[in-house]
Amino acid sequence: MLDGPRLAPAAGGPAQSLVIFLHGFGADGNDLIGLGREWAPALPNTAFVSPNAPEPCAGAPMGRQWFDLTMRDPQEFARGVAHAQPALDAFLDAELGQHNLREDQCVLVGFSQGTMMALHTGPQRPRQLAGILGYSGLLADPDALKGDAVHKPPVLLIHGDQDDLIPVQALYGAAQGLAAAEIPVEWHVSPGIPHGIGPDGLELGLAFLRRVLPQ
Repeated sequence: MLDGPRLAPAAGGPAQSLVIFLHGFGADGNDLIGLGREWAPALPNTAFVSPNAPEPCAGAPMGRQWFDLTMRDPQEFARGVAHAQPALDAFLDAELGQHNLREDQCVLVGFSQGTMMALHTGPQRPRQLAGILGYSGLLADPDALKGDAVHKPPVLLIHGDQDDLIPVQALYGAAQGLAAAEIPVEWHVSPGIPHGIGPDGLELGLAFLRRVLPQ
């Protein structure tokens, strides 16, 4: 079972909503949990958790990966998200159960490879999530989201226009793929931001969470 750093609701008492961070390739859960500390004052009844991905990362010995990346095979992303999905689903089930929450009280927030996981796994959950927030990522397998069982949570995609690791064109491709699956998607391009999250992205992300999560 996956595990990682957690933050209890700032207001104390049981959580009324849950944000699950999905980190990027070669990082770990500590990489994103700081966003929870920054957002907690505005989301006082929200719990935050940032699980470590299931596999050690060969390219970053202290880091983790959701799946291996060689960037040599165009099908690598689609196979990778499908391979990692069961571990993430099991974690989501356990975390929601621990807090006695439903999917519609939960948002997935991904960065880079974590966004790939969020966009693939989130719409295929048994019930619809409150939303998905994806930074600097891509849609790994658009065809997987065309089935009748796919849910349509609101999605916000944010990407820097100076990203040289996953170019900003990936945002447009993801938005197109989500729209083709009739999943409501909004997007924002952060000017001057490389492969990371800028101040505008943090502000827009928080506004999205406040809009879709019960408080």
